[in-house]
Amino acid sequence: MNTKNFKIGYVILRLKIAIILLSHSVLGIFDGGINDFGNFYLNKVGFAPFGVVIAWTIKLSHIVCAVLLVINKYIRLVCFATIFVLVMGIIMVHFKEGWFVVGGGRNGIEYNFVLICVLAAIMFFNSGSTQKSEEK
Repeated sequence: MNTKNFKIGYVILRLKIAIILLSHSVLGIFDGGINDFGNFYLNKVGFAPFGVVIAWTIKLSHIVCAVLLVINKYIRLVCFATIFVLVMGIIMVHFKEGWFVVGGGRNGIEYNFVLICVLAAIMFFNSGSTQKSEEK
């Protein structure tokens, strides 16, 4: 593979996932969704009284991940942390809803699955040699 094409593809993946994570998180800040998720879901399934704090931690971790993806720092760490959050979302919320987010169902796992796959690809593409060559 052409090194230049690899680098361009790697940047595209990082930036597009950052945009998705930011838009998904920032919207929740302004529409009350984070507090609702903490109060009406997390507190009800056993995380009370910490549901709102956990919900905010999840959303803020997505924002931190997005920023670090944009500036290409701590890539493996933030990808791993975000994958963990997404897997927990599948286990706790989305799995019982099936595969499809829309169309053949509602609130399923496909969105998280795609994000996990792309974040895993970013982690694997972020080899030491690639990171060093980008810093030059």
